[in-house]
Amino acid sequence: MPELVHRVDSPGQISAAAQRLRAASRLPLSPQRAIDALERWGTALRGASVDAVPGVAFLRLWLRRGTLEPLLQRELGAEALRGGWSQEHNARLQAFPIGVVGHWPAANVEIQPILSLTCSLLGGNSALVRVPTSLVEETRALLDKLREVDGEDLLAGRIFAASFPHERLDLQQAMAAAVDGAMIWGGLEAVTQLRALPFPHWARVLAFGPRLSVAAMDAATWMSKPQRASWCQRIARDLWQFDQQACSSPQALFLERGAGGDVDEFVAALAAALRQENSLHPRRVIDPALTSAICAARANWLLEDGEHRGVFPPGPDWTVLVGSGAAIPRPTQGRTLPVLLVEDLNDPIAAFDGAVQTLGLAVADAKKEEALARAAGLNGVDRVVKLGRMHVFGSPWDGVDLVRPMMRLVRHMPSHDGVEEEIVKK
Repeated sequence: MPELVHRVDSPGQISAAAQRLRAASRLPLSPQRAIDALERWGTALRGASVDAVPGVAFLRLWLRRGTLEPLLQRELGAEALRGGWSQEHNARLQAFPIGVVGHWPAANVEIQPILSLTCSLLGGNSALVRVPTSLVEETRALLDKLREVDGEDLLAGRIFAASFPHERLDLQQAMAAAVDGAMIWGGLEAVTQLRALPFPHWARVLAFGPRLSVAAMDAATWMSKPQRASWCQRIARDLWQFDQQACSSPQALFLERGAGGDVDEFVAALAAALRQENSLHPRRVIDPALTSAICAARANWLLEDGEHRGVFPPGPDWTVLVGSGAAIPRPTQGRTLPVLLVEDLNDPIAAFDGAVQTLGLAVADAKKEEALARAAGLNGVDRVVKLGRMHVFGSPWDGVDLVRPMMRLVRHMPSHDGVEEEIVKK
């Protein structure tokens, strides 16, 4: 079985791979055929080699027809699903791939190389992916499953996953020079360096830089005892996925004060949910630096204010820090969640500065939630979702489409009479 993750040592290897990929991208691939192949891939993502990859359960959902068809219909229109032209007055319009899309996924989300490359495949493009060194084995296991169900090389023939050290500037430059578009994910330093690479002047570049996310609950919701356990379970799941390293991971939870509300009861319920999640998905390894950061965060929180409290086990598995205030504390990650009481949920939202990507909400009153969502949108938030769904990958992401930017919308004005009438009749 041919390898899909390649160890790359020279710029020539990248140039040759891009040449093959560009030829593949010129072969017709309708959205329906792409979705058929992606759904088969998602169904095949089971077994010992992939079950342990964090996020693989979500990846199976992402690759379903029920997820991908609505995404394409929203971004490209109903006609695009059939791979045909759509009529606009006297012209016809159809979306075509741009060619080779380069992908630079971040290393903090194990399934991100796959999530990123599927966005270009959905548009009929080919994908040239630089796989972070720490994710080579996970990416290889996931791509091997594609090989098992892609007998025609429909998608596999459009993928080249390159493994090389990020310090190899010559290889980074060769990859940038070989693509027609780029999807870049990562922290500030990485995104800044990658955007400075020598992309062709026609290349389209999408950069998903460092963001953070928060959660918020109104008093009526967190004070409701019948619903409390369910909401706490949702928070725990959002906290656990991707080990709180994703840009969509909650880094703080704001609680609206309410008369008669006992925050200690809520925190006890949240701690129980975190213990349960830890028993279901225990941490296998932890970096010593993260352990130190968690210990320091606990100590600093308790020392800086006599009103602060903390609930956590002896080990670094999870941490709840209780206090008040509308400012987002500096993120610790490692499943560390500050729970902050505020008089009004508008107070923290008003302080958002564009760094907040996702706001996870649990609000009992629909009109109140609508007002909060509007305020969040005006203050730079790109996604407002129900708690428990903060990591649901969908379009738009960071406020932009995922497939459409890597496609060209071709306009055709027919050269002979009667064509427009025939199209309308059909």
